[in-house]
Amino acid sequence: MNIKESLTLLGTKTDYIQSYSPELLETLPRSLGRNDIGIDSDSLPFQGFDLWTAWELSWLNGKGKPVVAIGEFIIPATSSGLIESKSFKLYLNSFNQTQFETTDDVVRAMKKDLSLTAGQPVEVKLYPHFDGYYHEISPLSGQSLDDLDIEIRSYDFDATILADATSAENDVVYETLYSNLLKSNCLVTNQPDWGSVIIRYEGVQIDHEKLLRYLISFRTHNEFHEQCVERIYSDIMRYCKPEKLTVFARYTRRGGLDINPFRSNYENIPLTGRLIRQ
Repeated sequence: MNIKESLTLLGTKTDYIQSYSPELLETLPRSLGRNDIGIDSDSLPFQGFDLWTAWELSWLNGKGKPVVAIGEFIIPATSSGLIESKSFKLYLNSFNQTQFETTDDVVRAMKKDLSLTAGQPVEVKLYPHFDGYYHEISPLSGQSLDDLDIEIRSYDFDATILADATSAENDVVYETLYSNLLKSNCLVTNQPDWGSVIIRYEGVQIDHEKLLRYLISFRTHNEFHEQCVERIYSDIMRYCKPEKLTVFARYTRRGGLDINPFRSNYENIPLTGRLIRQ
């Protein structure tokens, strides 16, 4: 079975249910995408998580009055499954006309449902009426790759661009690089996924131009957000062999949800907050 064969809701016409329906949630085995990349799910070369932000979230309080909120969901990269995005949107929509006495009741329901779907505990943070939401828009830190004056003739994904991106003559550096030019397409619907990617590493210096060409080669590539980030991580480790590596992508929202996969072999918390395009 491949990933496309395992899907049911994504790419299909569905009704929007507005009463609490946890059965809407669907999971996709991470192993399906990782097998294609060459990652052993039983011995991951990184740690990390997928941070989802929900901007269109609402339910009814005990008196029937609507509550609006921002939601953050942290799904461990070690979970056996990732949550299929359309099912996640439909699931959140099902809270719209459902009464809950307290916000804690909503959090408990979401933790239970999402953890069961992912196969590992999922962290849930809700900010009713946006109170306490602290992520201000901030610029990316580090050095931008996007000002490099390069000519692009092909937009086919090509990992071998990184094959000679380092040289024994290069110095060992610790640097943070970023690009806002990351674009890929949904594996099933072919809809574009737009994102910014931060790459922080320690090792022999990576040729910036070749790294940018590699990132641009995702432009017509079909893969889910989480898989693209894990592929970027794996390709950099394979060809450039840094001692330390972090790859963190912040994607723009679709259907009220943005997905932000974080993978690293040495740090746990990304230093980059919400971007202006989010």
